[in-house]
Amino acid sequence: MAIIEVKNLRKTYKIIEKQEGLLGYFKNLISPKYKEFTAVRGINFNIEEGELVGYIGENGAGKSTTIKMLTGLLTPTSGKVLVNGLIPNEKRIDNNKNIGAVFGQKTQLWWDLPVIESFRVIKKMYKIPENEYRKNLKRFTQILELEDLLDKQVKNLSLGQKMRCEIAATFLHNPKIVYLDEPTIGLDIFVKENIRRFIKDINKEKKTTVILTTHDLKDIEDVCDRIILLDKGQVIYDGEKQKFKDTYGKYVIANLIVSSKDKSIHKAFKPIGFEILEETENKLTIKFSHDEITIVKIMNEISKYCIIEDIHMKEAELEDILKEIYKGVHKK
Repeated sequence: MAIIEVKNLRKTYKIIEKQEGLLGYFKNLISPKYKEFTAVRGINFNIEEGELVGYIGENGAGKSTTIKMLTGLLTPTSGKVLVNGLIPNEKRIDNNKNIGAVFGQKTQLWWDLPVIESFRVIKKMYKIPENEYRKNLKRFTQILELEDLLDKQVKNLSLGQKMRCEIAATFLHNPKIVYLDEPTIGLDIFVKENIRRFIKDINKEKKTTVILTTHDLKDIEDVCDRIILLDKGQVIYDGEKQKFKDTYGKYVIANLIVSSKDKSIHKAFKPIGFEILEETENKLTIKFSHDEITIVKIMNEISKYCIIEDIHMKEAELEDILKEIYKGVHKK
C-alpha cells in the first residue's frame, strides 16, 4: 500500500472579481462579485514509502496547493487524499505526528530563543524519547554543521544557518514523510550541497519519504529519483527522473571554438539537422538530436567553412528540458 494516495484531487477557490476605480472599490466592498479559480484539476498519483519525489512546475502550477492539501492545511474541493492511511484535513493532529514540513522562508523556530531551546520544545511537542532525541541531535549537528549555532538566537542567524537548523528541526522527530517547499531558496552553493547530502543520507538510513518542490532544478537532479511535473493544475509527467531525461532530453548542446570562418557557413546549418543557438566570430553553439545526426557528421560539414579549434559538449540538463516542454505546452 502506498504511503500517499491521491485520486482525482481538485481544489477550486472563489476570488473577488475586482472592479477598477473608486466606484469599483465600493462595489467590491458592498456587493462583491466572485469568480472561480481552479488551482488543482483532478490529479492522480501514488507515492511509496522511501521515495524521493521532485514535485515541480512553473509558478501557479498547483504545487504548493497540493502540498497544503497533503499536510491538511487545505480541504480539497473534491477527490481523495490518504497520507499514511489518514485523511489529512480530518485527522490533522494524527497526521502531523507522522510528517515534517519546510515551507520556504516560514520558520518553525522561535525567533528570540537559542536554536537548542527550539529543538527542546519540538522534543516535548512530539514526545521524542530522550535517547532518540540525543542520537538525532548529535547526528544532525554533525552532518549539518550546527555545533556553533545551537546556542545562538534564531534572529541572529544568517539565512543559510537558519535553513540548516530548520531542516534539522523538521527531521528531529523521525517523520515518515517530509514535505520540502523551496528549502534551498536564496542559499549559497555550499549550504545547498550540505542540505542535499543530508536529505539523501536520512532517506537512505531511515526510509523517509521526501516530496521536494523547488525552482532550483539542481535540487531535483541531485536528490530525487522520480519527477511529477505539473502544468496549470494537471500532471503532465509522472515517472523516473532518468526516463524523463531519456525521453525528453535527446538533444545535445555543443560549443565549438572556430577560426577562419567563412561567411557562407550558414549553408551548413539547416540541411543536416542541427540548430544554431549562438554565433560569434570565434564561437558556435549548436543543438542537435542524437536520434537524427552524429557530432562527427556535423563537424565534417562545418569544417568545410571554418577551422574547428576545440569542442565542448553537454547533455541536456533538467532545466533545459523543462524549458523546451513548457515552450511546447504553451504554444498549444
